[in-house]
Amino acid sequence: MDILEKYRQIIQEILREYAKIPYAYGELQTQTVFDRDNDHYLLVIIGRDGVKRVHGCLVHIDIINNKIWIQRDGTEDGIATYLMEAGVSKDRIVLGFRSPDIRKYTEFAVE
Repeated sequence: MDILEKYRQIIQEILREYAKIPYAYGELQTQTVFDRDNDHYLLVIIGRDGVKRVHGCLVHIDIINNKIWIQRDGTEDGIATYLMEAGVSKDRIVLGFRSPDIRKYTEFAVE
C-alpha cells in the first residue's frame, strides 16, 4: 500500500472513531466528511444546544505533498496524538493551525 493510501485510511479511521463519541449535552451529533479525490477530511458538529443552533468544524485535515496537515483541531487530546499512535511520524505531520514561525519550534514538520 502506498503512503498516501495509508494516510487516507488512518485519517478516516481516527475521524470515524472520534465521531462515535456522544456529546454529554444538547442534541448534538458529529458527522465525517471525506473528499478522497482532493484529500480533505472533516469532522463537523451539528445540532441544537437548547435554542441555539450549533454547526461547525471540529477537525479539518488535508494531505498536502504527502504530509498530513492539521488545519483545525478542536479535540481535547489533539489529533496529532492519534496520528502518532497509528504510526505516523512527527516529521509527516504539519500543525497547519499554527503559524510557520511557531511551527519551527515544535517537533512536527514546518511544511
